[in-house]
Amino acid sequence: MRRFVLGALAALAVVGLAGTPAAAHPFGPPSTARVTVHGTSLTLVWHAAEDDWVALGRSVGAFDDPATDVTGEQKLRRSPAVRDYLLDRMTVRQAGQTCPGRLGELTNLLASGASIVYDCPARIDEVKIRLATLMDLNEAYRTVLVGDSEALFTATSPEQQVRFTGSSGLSTVLPLAVGTVAVLLVGGVVLVLRRRRRRRRRSA
Repeated sequence: MRRFVLGALAALAVVGLAGTPAAAHPFGPPSTARVTVHGTSLTLVWHAAEDDWVALGRSVGAFDDPATDVTGEQKLRRSPAVRDYLLDRMTVRQAGQTCPGRLGELTNLLASGASIVYDCPARIDEVKIRLATLMDLNEAYRTVLVGDSEALFTATSPEQQVRFTGSSGLSTVLPLAVGTVAVLLVGGVVLVLRRRRRRRRRSA
């Protein structure tokens, strides 16, 4: 994966040339999250595109940092607002009880993503995961949970129940969530086909 260089983008953001957060990347590839469990601990790693990180940073004021000798990524990394935002928008609950999360160091964001470790009160077999990052900026943003099965988290369905099976601790999402992904994927294909037909009609 290419090196995460945000210095120039951050400079553009300061003078208002990078666009609004809502217009950054909501219709591109979705962000992804992978979860693994070990006893009472759950680790979630969230990956997003470069311009999505820029949109996030702008929305919480991370680039308002006046320092000129640091890159945009460094401003994101040292911003308390970015850390608070990630912990607030991605949560884990077990039997109705919130599992406290600890955000790791934000280094090499594109390659490594943001890693959060949640400590739950009991051994983890099933939890409710909320992935609502960026959805407050634009409802078109979504996150795909990857593992044994996939689930799509959207603005209308940001929280889903997830079960864990096997020693690997990979996630198996409940059937309702998997069905939701299938419906949304089919809908996306239909939308693409419709757009192609419209373009052909216009060019005819």
